[in-house]
Parts: sequence; C-alpha cells; structure tokens
Amino acid sequence: MTSLTGRSFLKEFDFTPAEWRSLLDLAAQLKDERRRGVEQQRLVGRTIALIFEKSSSRTRSSFEVAAFHQGAHTTYFDPSGSHIRGKESIVDTALLFGRMFDAIEYRGFGQDTVEDLAKYSGVPVWNGLTDEWHPTQTLADQLTILERVGKPLNQVSIAYLGDARNNVGNSVLAGGALMGMDVRMVAPKALHNTDEVVAQARGVAEQTGARITLTDNVAEGVAGADVIYTDVWVSMGEPEEVWAERIALLRPYQVNAALMTATGNPDAIALHCLPAYHDRNTTVGEKVFQLTGMDALEITDEVFQAQREVIFDQAENRMHTIKAVMVATLGA
Repeated sequence: MTSLTGRSFLKEFDFTPAEWRSLLDLAAQLKDERRRGVEQQRLVGRTIALIFEKSSSRTRSSFEVAAFHQGAHTTYFDPSGSHIRGKESIVDTALLFGRMFDAIEYRGFGQDTVEDLAKYSGVPVWNGLTDEWHPTQTLADQLTILERVGKPLNQVSIAYLGDARNNVGNSVLAGGALMGMDVRMVAPKALHNTDEVVAQARGVAEQTGARITLTDNVAEGVAGADVIYTDVWVSMGEPEEVWAERIALLRPYQVNAALMTATGNPDAIALHCLPAYHDRNTTVGEKVFQLTGMDALEITDEVFQAQREVIFDQAENRMHTIKAVMVATLGA
C-alpha cells in the first residue's frame, strides 16, 4: 500500500497512477474483508466532520456507513446546521474543525472551498463532490469496472455520453487518464471538457499510455466500448428554458438499446452515477415528460433495468472506495 497518511483527497490529478491504484486495491481488500466477516476497525476513536452544502443519498450514506464500519464517529452539517458561510467563513470553519475533527468531508459547490478546507484545517479533507470534480465517484466506477469487465483498466475502453464538462465528466476523463484507459468523451462540442482539463489529462496520458478522444460522433465514440457511462442532463433549480435547450442538444446521446448495440460489444456494461431519470417516477422525470414528452432522459428504462445490478454495484462501491480513502489518509 502506497502511504497516503495525512493526505487530502480533492481531485484525481493530485495523485500518481501508483497512488490511485493503491486506493483501488485497498478498496477491493476492504470489500472482501467485509463480505467475509473479518473486517478490522482501523479508525476507532476518530472523529469526522461531514459538511453537505448539497443534498445527497449515496455520498452521505457511504461516508456514514464506512465510518461506522471502521469505528469512527461522524458529525453531519447540512446548510442550516452550522454557521458555515452564514456567520463563519470557510477559512474560519477550517481552522475550527481542524482542532476538533481528525478529518473533514465536503460536498458542495466550488473546488476552491474544498481546497481552502484542506489548506487551513491541517487535517485530511475529502471531496464528496464539487462543481468541478467528483473523485470518490471515479474510484467507485473503476472498482466496478474491474469487477464486471474482467480486464486490467489499461485494456478497457470507456465512452462517456452527455454533458462532458460537468464534475463527473471531468473525473471520468482524469481517472481514465491516470489508469491508462481508452477514454472517449462523446458529447456535443459545446459540452466538451474545458481545454484546461483536457490538457491535464493528455499530460497524464503521455506517462500512462491512456488514449483520449473527444468527439461529437456517437457511432464512432461508442464503437467497441467495454463501458458506456452517462449522467443526468439537467438538475432541479435550473430554469426550464435551460432544460429544453439542453435536452434538445443531448437527445442524440441518450443511452438506449440501439446505442448499446452500436458498441458491437455484447458484453458492454452501462454505468450511471445516480440519480437517473430513466422513468417518470420522480418529480424531475414527470416535469420533463410534461415539457418534452420524453419518458426518460439520459438513459432509457429498458437499458437501466437490464443494467440494474451493475449500476447498483457501482452505487454500493461508493461506500467501499470511500472507506479506502478514509483508512489510507487517516493512516490507520
């Protein structure tokens, strides 16, 4: 195990390929120990602050359950549960929490916030999601690929479809570059990753042998892919005029049965970081149906149900990989 004691976990590009792979290996080990009933508690007596400025199902559950399994205590702070930002700056919060907690998780908005927490707290800080990056998701994705595809990551081709400039798109590209993967970002040109992120990924790829492709051609992007990955197109809180424009732009990138067939790979799997708008059984799903007549957005219910076991393996793996980050960086 490569030592990451005392390190923060803020984005993929902060790690070497060996360091990143060590986290995947540790996650697999911890998952196996849990399944066999021989897990050892390595974080007994540790205290962890969980700061959530955005709502969550998987991230909060993963951090709380992983900490419980390892014997640590968590304190949850939602936007109304502390003085953060309202009466106390992020820097002052970092200085305070660093004196009381052994580590801090942050899920919220700008990357600068989680960077400031790490800079001023003096304890490991973990990025549970920012607008720019989602590194705990990437670890879970790659653990799932290792389990389900059955090939080394540097032999795996992954095609990400949809809005590639978002946090998940950036992390898929960065994590794939670190692990030497064949990464295809398949999106309208207006929604490609930024030039800065692409340049960073290509720099890493020169060292790892990763193949990086940005294209707006769906057929070319998915041909031969082992993994098809997508994420939501719209979010609650965005004005409806943005929804209509975004949906119209992204319709050709929907993950449906025809697209899975177009891979030419009968063993291709589909991943989704969730939540997914694959039916009308959510507020967003019904609202989109009333607006567009579409009963699914980024992934059809047909594909979602066919890939359900894989997708929920991926969701469960958030917990195992987050546990690995905790154990590795707290030095237990």
